[in-house]
Amino acid sequence: MADPRFFTPSGPLGLDQLAAIAGAEPRPGAGRARAYRGVAALAEAGPDDVSFLDNPRYLDAFAATRAGCALVDRRYADKAPQGMALLLTDKPYKGFALVARAFFPDEQVRPLRHRSAVVDDAAKLADSARIDAGAVIAARAEIGERCWIGPNAVIGEGVVIGDDTRIGACAVLACCLIGKRVLIHPGVCIGNRGFGFAIDPEGYIPIPQTGRVVVEDDVEIGANSAIDRGMGPDTVIGRGCMIDNQVMIGHNARLGPGCIVIAQAGISGSTKLGRHVIVAAKAGLAGHLTIGDGARIAAASGVMRDVPAGTSVAGIPAMPAKQHFRQVAILGRLARGGKLAKDE
Repeated sequence: MADPRFFTPSGPLGLDQLAAIAGAEPRPGAGRARAYRGVAALAEAGPDDVSFLDNPRYLDAFAATRAGCALVDRRYADKAPQGMALLLTDKPYKGFALVARAFFPDEQVRPLRHRSAVVDDAAKLADSARIDAGAVIAARAEIGERCWIGPNAVIGEGVVIGDDTRIGACAVLACCLIGKRVLIHPGVCIGNRGFGFAIDPEGYIPIPQTGRVVVEDDVEIGANSAIDRGMGPDTVIGRGCMIDNQVMIGHNARLGPGCIVIAQAGISGSTKLGRHVIVAAKAGLAGHLTIGDGARIAAASGVMRDVPAGTSVAGIPAMPAKQHFRQVAILGRLARGGKLAKDE
């Protein structure tokens, strides 16, 4: 249940309204005349809340919940508590996400230029943009319509930010082009020089990093993540990518559309990810690799070779996931003093 000190729902919303929002069908019976005031997990929900069941592992919690309404697959509707209003859908989690966004929409951007913000005369700002306290916007930067630049964020020279993009507090952007509807969380650093240098016995020689970072539309970048600019080719983050907190992406890397990169993962320079690749937490990808469309990298994996499209890999060094877990099972059996079958 949302803490009212931080989150104020926009409800109440009636069952028919919720059904339209979620693309769901109300089950005939209770709840059609009621209004609901928020969303909550099954175990915490009360009679004024909307919840959901997506995973059958939580059927017991579903049967015991006090939620007034829930989104659920038709297969599990008969497990609901008596009197609960149900919204029937093949995609209850998606429906719940849409309902939750209806109750808690993003805060609207109100035009503002705080008196303590430092904006160069040569910067170009849309009149509808919001610039919070302490933000710095350098010469030739361009800030689009309804953008929100958070407190103490720094937007470097020539940076272009598309419409409806939000930049969190203390983020630093340089040498980058940011698309529309991008969400950049606090502490993100985009466009720092890449980690490139020539190794010589007399000392390391840094190589100028003259590329950019290009972030396409509808991307989210989590808090304290870093994306380095390219050495000549650009570093590219494809449309709709979701990047978690504390992720590192090296110079010249390219992420295709819809990739997911989870907390503390690292992608080395010049590695290319195809479409809809998933890189789980703490995985590390060596440089100059190609990861095919739809590949899945398990948590804490060390990827040192190309990964074909549609493949799941795990372990250090990463290998096909089934092979990795089979090896783990064999090692566990050996550690317990067990014997192996001939085919193992």
